Amino acid sequence: MRDTASMSWTVSALVRAVSDALKARFAVLNVKGEISSFTRAASGHCYFTLKDETSQIRCAMFQRAAGMLSFNPANGDEVELQGRLALYEQRGELQLIVEVMRPVGQGRLLEQFQQLKTKLGNEGLFDTARKRAVPRYPQVLGVVSSLQAAALHDVLIALRRRAPHVRVVIYPASVQGTQAAAELVSAIHKANQRHEADTLLVCRGGGSLEDLWSFNEEAVVRAVAASSIPVISGVGHETDFTLTDFAADLRAPTPTAAAELAAPMRADLLKTVFQHAQDMQRQVRVYLDQLGQRIDHAALSLKQPAVLLHTQKNRLEQAALRWQQALRQQLTSSSQQVLEQERLLPLYAKQVLQQNQSQLDQLSMRWQQQEPVRLMRNAHQRLEQLAWRNRDALQQQLQSKQHQMQAQASRLSASALQGLDARQQRLQHLSVRLNAMNPSQVLSRGYAWISDANGRVYNSVTQLQPGQQIQAQFADGRAAAEVKQVMPDLIQHADDDSTV
Repeated sequence: MRDTASMSWTVSALVRAVSDALKARFAVLNVKGEISSFTRAASGHCYFTLKDETSQIRCAMFQRAAGMLSFNPANGDEVELQGRLALYEQRGELQLIVEVMRPVGQGRLLEQFQQLKTKLGNEGLFDTARKRAVPRYPQVLGVVSSLQAAALHDVLIALRRRAPHVRVVIYPASVQGTQAAAELVSAIHKANQRHEADTLLVCRGGGSLEDLWSFNEEAVVRAVAASSIPVISGVGHETDFTLTDFAADLRAPTPTAAAELAAPMRADLLKTVFQHAQDMQRQVRVYLDQLGQRIDHAALSLKQPAVLLHTQKNRLEQAALRWQQALRQQLTSSSQQVLEQERLLPLYAKQVLQQNQSQLDQLSMRWQQQEPVRLMRNAHQRLEQLAWRNRDALQQQLQSKQHQMQAQASRLSASALQGLDARQQRLQHLSVRLNAMNPSQVLSRGYAWISDANGRVYNSVTQLQPGQQIQAQFADGRAAAEVKQVMPDLIQHADDDSTV
């Protein structure tokens, strides 16, 4: 005391000495009191006064510690603080630097929270390996929440806005109170038994640790972990954490965020489908272009297609002429045979008549030698019979020859016409095929083939050199050109040996 009284202190030295003494005497301490004059600066620091019935002390809670708050402090809240005493040296004011703030009565709950978290964590309920992926495109969403909760209203509005095509099934349960834990467990079990939802949302709005304690109950946490349906936890605000968050397959900072994580935007899905459709159309066009290039390449590889077409046409015309000549020869030969038969028929009839006349002379001689009347009668009868038979035979032979010649002529004519039709159809078919393979058809669509002055076709850029003179054949003419630059493509198509 004598040393202190005899010393002359500067203000700064005195404040620093008092500050050091406070730090040494009060390293870490816990203080209870009521909050007043609470303000939160733009920097994130919090400044307030902690008071009781008779005293008060200024407090400061810096951004790092303030960011770890699990509730929103307000004037009139009774809290328990943990921190250290310090002097604000510029003013010489005593203040409490707060590291931890919690509402009065939460100490016991926080201790239970940590003990249960350690127990369940050791059992593996919070392991990342056991968590499942939430379905990206659900058809039915289940929501476990109170029918009167504002959180349920927010979830339904978000789902109606984002995904009106998704059906929502609500499994009602209390989210606060003595019966809340049992009702939450029952609702989760019912959702798993009915198994109609693709994803299950467990939701509740923000509140104090006591308000959210139902979601820290061991039975609720185990029910969430055992659910066969993937679970998204949307309990409280972003700074609130419950054991249900750790057991769920996915944790959302708010109930609305849980709805957003569960169902993607319908507009985004439609945009993705449209983009996939455009990609497929583009791939089809590229594939068709490749096929067209291969067809053009095959057509250009034909050697002198116009000459080949002319040659095939001449061969077909010559074959048609030969067939017509053969048909005319057959018709001429048949006509000659008919004429020959017609010419020989009178000679044959005359010969028969001569034979009959000879027989008649013989009969006449026999008649002169025998009885005149009887012989005459018999000879006359036999002569008449013979004449009738000869006449009938001649008529039948003549008709038979005529029928044969007519049938033969009909068959030859039908065969000739059939042959001509078949040849004509084949000629038309070959002409259509040759026209389809004609490069002029390809050139008329805007393509061209490149050749040298002698007509040799270039089918690859590797055959060209800068400065080389080339010719481009179009559908309506030819153009001379000079190669300025050769730029081979580096992409090699798997279905084509050429470099495009």
